[in-house]
Amino acid sequence: MKKLKFLLISSVLLINSCNNMDKNNNPIPGAKGALEETYASLTDGIYADIQTNKGDMILKLTYKETPLTASNFIALAEGDHPLVSEEFKNKPYYNGIKFHRVINDFMIQGGDPTGTGSGGPGYSFEDEFVDNLKHDGPGVLSMANSGPNTNGSQFFITHLETPWLDGKHSVFGKIEIGQEIIDKIEQNDVINKLEIIRIGQTAKDFDATTVFNKYIELNKKSNDEKLDEQKKWLEDIKKMYESTDSGISYNITKKGTGENAKDNDNVKVHYSLKLIDGSEVDSSLSRGEPIEFTLGVGQVIPGWDEGIKLLNKGASCTLVIPPNLAYGEAGAGNGVIPSNATLIFEVTLVDIN
Repeated sequence: MKKLKFLLISSVLLINSCNNMDKNNNPIPGAKGALEETYASLTDGIYADIQTNKGDMILKLTYKETPLTASNFIALAEGDHPLVSEEFKNKPYYNGIKFHRVINDFMIQGGDPTGTGSGGPGYSFEDEFVDNLKHDGPGVLSMANSGPNTNGSQFFITHLETPWLDGKHSVFGKIEIGQEIIDKIEQNDVINKLEIIRIGQTAKDFDATTVFNKYIELNKKSNDEKLDEQKKWLEDIKKMYESTDSGISYNITKKGTGENAKDNDNVKVHYSLKLIDGSEVDSSLSRGEPIEFTLGVGQVIPGWDEGIKLLNKGASCTLVIPPNLAYGEAGAGNGVIPSNATLIFEVTLVDIN
């Protein structure tokens, strides 16, 4: 995609210093001085004006194509997001936050109030992928995450094309003015202010808080339906699989040889992990190396300490582990494994020592 160059406005300022209207002769909201002239060049849409210590960058948000991701970003910026932690309520979230991660010829990343890369707004939401929105050049605005469906407040802007991020990070905007500012940003540079600019009636009618609240409502209904399906699935599994007294359901799919593994044995295990919805979370097979640990000493989740002892060397098994023997209410991986998730493991006991 063609690189958009910074708009040179100095000569325009000398001629049109009193112009307060956009290209459609509508008043420009919240703009003063030089910014008025910059905003006047913009077409209808919703924009994020990220005002940093190095200068301003203006990005156009794809609020029609990615309403969930855009509404999250807008509501955070304007201080009226419905899900933020108490400490962030009724405050423009991004003002004063640093770009905590900058990689030359790759991207700049910000949106973490702690500046560590592990902070967030106190909630997470799902990915939102659109086929025609790609990491296809410099200035692409996209969500940072720690895995599938773990979006929060952190975002990044690219220096160049990064196609390997497609389908993994949700694109929701692109640079309109100020790519050279993006290229100047260094680690710990500051977002002095992040201002949302709406141009045109459709953009003005877009209520980010309402849009995100609708998502919460629909997601709750969807989750309730999923829970009903999962309960039925678990009931069926219990009828087909054997169960331990603790509540693990299991099905031996391949028999091994020798004695079963026992506490304090050093074992090597290949595994794949899925959630009840069928999404794969992790796999040692993709890394080509089994996990190695001491059994029965708390190095792994309780469901594994118990479940692996059902196997002898070479045996394979499906383990369905309830939340209380997995990661419980806390979940894991910043939302990769949700709260109170039942886990489905395909395991093979490779070796016992």
